[in-house]
Amino acid sequence: MPTVPGQIDWIELPAADTAKARAFYGNLFGWDTSEFPGDYHVIGNGPEGAIAPREDGFAHPRVYFATDDIDTSVKQVHDLGGVAEGVHAVPGVGRIAHCHDDQGTPFSLFEPAPQN
Repeated sequence: MPTVPGQIDWIELPAADTAKARAFYGNLFGWDTSEFPGDYHVIGNGPEGAIAPREDGFAHPRVYFATDDIDTSVKQVHDLGGVAEGVHAVPGVGRIAHCHDDQGTPFSLFEPAPQN
Protein backbone atom coordinates (compact mmCIF):
# COMPACT_ATOMS: atom_id res chain seq x y z
CA MET A 1 0.00 0.00 0.00
CA PRO A 2 1.44 3.45 -0.88
CA THR A 3 2.41 5.86 1.87
CA VAL A 4 -0.07 8.66 2.52
CA PRO A 5 1.94 11.53 4.03
CA GLY A 6 0.49 12.68 7.34
CA GLN A 7 -1.60 9.55 7.87
CA ILE A 8 -1.21 7.84 11.23
CA ASP A 9 0.83 4.80 10.34
CA TRP A 10 1.72 3.24 13.72
CA ILE A 11 1.16 3.72 17.45
CA GLU A 12 3.15 2.49 20.42
CA LEU A 13 1.63 2.14 23.87
CA PRO A 14 4.17 2.31 26.71
CA ALA A 15 3.73 0.01 29.70
CA ALA A 16 5.60 -0.47 32.96
CA ASP A 17 4.53 -4.13 32.76
CA THR A 18 3.87 -5.26 29.17
CA ALA A 19 2.25 -8.53 30.28
CA LYS A 20 -0.33 -6.62 32.33
CA ALA A 21 -0.89 -4.16 29.46
CA ARG A 22 -1.38 -7.00 26.97
CA ALA A 23 -3.93 -8.60 29.33
CA PHE A 24 -5.71 -5.26 29.84
CA TYR A 25 -6.05 -4.43 26.12
CA GLY A 26 -6.71 -8.07 25.26
CA ASN A 27 -9.65 -8.12 27.64
CA LEU A 28 -10.85 -4.63 26.69
CA PHE A 29 -10.57 -4.90 22.88
CA GLY A 30 -9.80 -8.56 22.18
CA TRP A 31 -6.30 -7.73 20.89
CA ASP A 32 -3.70 -10.44 20.48
CA THR A 33 0.00 -9.70 20.15
CA SER A 34 3.19 -11.21 18.76
CA GLU A 35 6.42 -10.74 20.70
CA PHE A 36 9.52 -9.25 19.13
CA PRO A 37 12.91 -8.78 20.79
CA GLY A 38 13.14 -6.29 23.62
CA ASP A 39 9.73 -7.06 25.20
CA TYR A 40 8.08 -5.41 22.15
CA HIS A 41 4.62 -6.80 21.30
CA VAL A 42 3.03 -6.09 17.91
CA ILE A 43 -0.77 -5.86 17.96
CA GLY A 44 -2.21 -8.48 15.61
CA ASN A 45 -5.89 -7.66 15.35
CA GLY A 46 -6.24 -4.01 16.30
CA PRO A 47 -4.59 -0.80 15.24
CA GLU A 48 -1.23 -0.96 13.50
CA GLY A 49 1.08 -0.70 16.49
CA ALA A 50 2.65 -2.29 19.51
CA ILE A 51 2.86 -2.42 23.30
CA ALA A 52 6.39 -1.63 24.44
CA PRO A 53 8.30 -1.07 27.68
CA ARG A 54 7.91 2.39 29.19
CA GLU A 55 11.18 4.31 29.48
CA ASP A 56 12.44 7.85 29.99
CA GLY A 57 10.93 10.04 27.30
CA PHE A 58 8.35 7.39 26.40
CA ALA A 59 5.62 7.60 29.03
CA HIS A 60 2.66 8.41 26.74
CA PRO A 61 1.39 6.81 23.53
CA ARG A 62 3.64 7.55 20.57
CA VAL A 63 2.00 8.32 17.23
CA TYR A 64 3.92 7.82 13.97
CA PHE A 65 2.91 9.85 10.92
CA ALA A 66 3.80 8.53 7.47
CA THR A 67 6.16 10.44 5.18
CA ASP A 68 7.61 9.70 1.75
CA ASP A 69 10.86 11.54 2.57
CA ILE A 70 11.84 11.58 6.23
CA ASP A 71 14.92 13.74 5.67
CA THR A 72 12.82 16.51 4.09
CA SER A 73 10.15 16.14 6.80
CA VAL A 74 12.75 16.44 9.59
CA LYS A 75 14.11 19.59 7.95
CA GLN A 76 10.56 20.98 7.77
CA VAL A 77 10.02 20.21 11.47
CA HIS A 78 13.10 22.34 12.27
CA ASP A 79 12.08 25.10 9.81
CA LEU A 80 8.65 25.29 11.45
CA GLY A 81 10.11 25.70 14.95
CA GLY A 82 9.87 22.08 16.08
CA VAL A 83 12.56 19.70 17.28
CA ALA A 84 13.55 16.39 15.72
CA GLU A 85 16.02 13.77 16.90
CA GLY A 86 18.22 12.03 14.39
CA VAL A 87 16.75 9.63 11.85
CA HIS A 88 17.14 5.97 12.84
CA ALA A 89 16.90 2.95 10.56
CA VAL A 90 14.77 -0.01 11.59
CA PRO A 91 16.16 -2.90 9.51
CA GLY A 92 13.60 -4.32 7.11
CA VAL A 93 10.95 -1.82 8.24
CA GLY A 94 12.02 1.72 7.38
CA ARG A 95 13.31 4.86 9.06
CA ILE A 96 11.93 6.79 12.04
CA ALA A 97 12.50 10.11 13.79
CA HIS A 98 11.05 11.23 17.12
CA CYS A 99 9.98 14.88 17.12
CA HIS A 100 8.18 17.65 19.01
CA ASP A 101 6.08 20.29 17.29
CA ASP A 102 6.55 24.02 17.94
CA GLN A 103 4.43 23.74 21.11
CA GLY A 104 6.26 20.74 22.54
CA THR A 105 3.78 18.00 21.57
CA PRO A 106 5.63 14.76 20.81
CA PHE A 107 5.08 12.78 17.62
CA SER A 108 7.18 10.57 15.37
CA LEU A 109 7.75 10.26 11.64
CA PHE A 110 7.96 7.00 9.68
CA GLU A 111 9.29 6.38 6.17
CA PRO A 112 8.72 2.78 5.06
CA ALA A 113 11.53 0.75 3.56
CA PRO A 114 11.38 0.45 -0.22
CA GLN A 115 9.34 -2.54 -1.39
CA ASN A 116 11.18 -5.08 -3.51
